[in-house]
Order: sequence, then C-alpha cells, then structure tokens
Amino acid sequence: ALPAPLNVVEERSVGPTLGSDSVASGKMAALAALVAVFVMMFGSYGLFGFFANVALFLNMIFIFALLSILQATLTLPGIAGIILTIGIAVDANVLIYERIREELRNGRTVLSAVDTGYKLALATIIDSNLTTLIVATILFSFGSGPVKGFAVAMSIGIVTSLFSAIMLTRLMVIAWLRRTRPATLTI
Repeated sequence: ALPAPLNVVEERSVGPTLGSDSVASGKMAALAALVAVFVMMFGSYGLFGFFANVALFLNMIFIFALLSILQATLTLPGIAGIILTIGIAVDANVLIYERIREELRNGRTVLSAVDTGYKLALATIIDSNLTTLIVATILFSFGSGPVKGFAVAMSIGIVTSLFSAIMLTRLMVIAWLRRTRPATLTI
C-alpha cells in the first residue's frame, strides 16, 4: 500500500472462448504428434512399428480412461503431459527394437533376439521412466494448478506407457512369431 497513483495504460479481459481455443489447439497438436509418430515408427520399423503404433493408440485410450476415472479436467498443461507421454512411450519401443536389431546382428536366432532384446532393454526403460515419474511427483508436490495437471497427466502416461510398450508390444510380437515362425527377421 504505497501512496503511488495508479495510471491504467491498457486493460484486457479474457473471455471463456480463449481457453477453449487453446484446448482445441492443444488437441490438434496432440493429434499431429500422434500421426507423426505413427508414420515415423511404421517407416522405421515396418511391422514392428505397426505393433508399437497399436500399443501407443491403446496407451492413449488407457490415459483418457484413467483421467476419466479420476474425473480430471483436461487442460492445456494436461494435453502437454499427454504429448510428452507419446514421446516417452515411443522411446521405450525404439530401445527395444534397436536392441533386437543388435541381437540379430550378433547372430542370435529370431526368438532369442526378441527375448533378449526385451530383457536387456527393460532396465534402461524402467530407469528412464522411473526418473521421469520422480520428476512428475516433485512437480505435483510443489506445483500449483496447471503444473499439477501436467504432472498428473504425465504420471498416468508413464505408468500406462510402461505397460503398453513392454507388455502389449511383446504380446503382439510373440503372437505374430508363433503364428508365422519366420526364419529371419527384418526390423
């Protein structure tokens, strides 16, 4: 309370449509990110990329289902957390598939390369996701409104991406290998 006069230079008011426009733009950005990741994964890994894309799509369904169960409001920071989750989920699949490629180059059989690839990539995936989950927990603990929304969406995304990237893709790959029994594998 200083005895200084207040001179209003400019005054703006924000209407309710600004928030809905931002959320709509965020949804479009999330959709564009998802499509770009789908194209990149399929282009880089072929059928295995398709498996990763299916798991990523299911991951998005899991995230929205859990947010619905928690009755969380989807805000712009929450959408940003979901977009970050897309990258984290794809990172896990890239680590697994590159490890499988490495095992195939080392002369392993198809089943052995897939099994070893998933086993050896698991430690790195858990390490990176656990670190990100710790950061999200800290953000939730010390943050306020929008930061907490980002942390909640990112935390849910990390948990669901661990499940989808490790369990669902492995299930699809093993089912495909059992059905087709390929002698060689191009990944």
